[in-house]
Amino acid sequence: MEVFVVRHTSVNIEKDICYGQKEVLLNNDTFQQEVQELKNKLPNVFDAVYCSPLQRCKALAETLPYPNVFYENALMEMDFGEWEGKKWNDINQAELETWMADFVNVKPPQGENLAELYDRVSYFMNNLRKKQYQKVLLITHAGVIRCLWAYVLEIPLPNIFKIPVAYGEIFAFSLNKVSKNDWIFMKS
Repeated sequence: MEVFVVRHTSVNIEKDICYGQKEVLLNNDTFQQEVQELKNKLPNVFDAVYCSPLQRCKALAETLPYPNVFYENALMEMDFGEWEGKKWNDINQAELETWMADFVNVKPPQGENLAELYDRVSYFMNNLRKKQYQKVLLITHAGVIRCLWAYVLEIPLPNIFKIPVAYGEIFAFSLNKVSKNDWIFMKS
């Protein structure tokens, strides 16, 4: 199965704000242009489209010309809990330093850690692997996409933040019955 993955288009939020599952507005000044660029790069037909239910992904799914959209909580961004919507500088520095020293295992207060995000993404992918689709589109977030890279290429979780993921970026991979046969075939 070919799996195409798109990060939502650019958002309209201050750069130093912590947001994961917080609803944020899309950048209306660039949205139509970004959508057109995606339409030009993506295949014309997908057997299914799976999308994060967060508005920044949902708006993109509703604008692209694909039916059969399924909203999937497993594709939501990492939950930063009590940190959502706060400026990074306003977050308790001791908590932040503890989290940054081991973000794979340490959770923000009332949030989730990277291992939990990876587990829900992996669970979703293991179920997707069983489907009989030829071509699938996932519309999601940078954290989820990095976990997908870790899933496909078996990258250690502490290293996934070394992977840049731009707004509106596409990557695609082959998802096979056996994971050792998975491979990336496009990054755009």
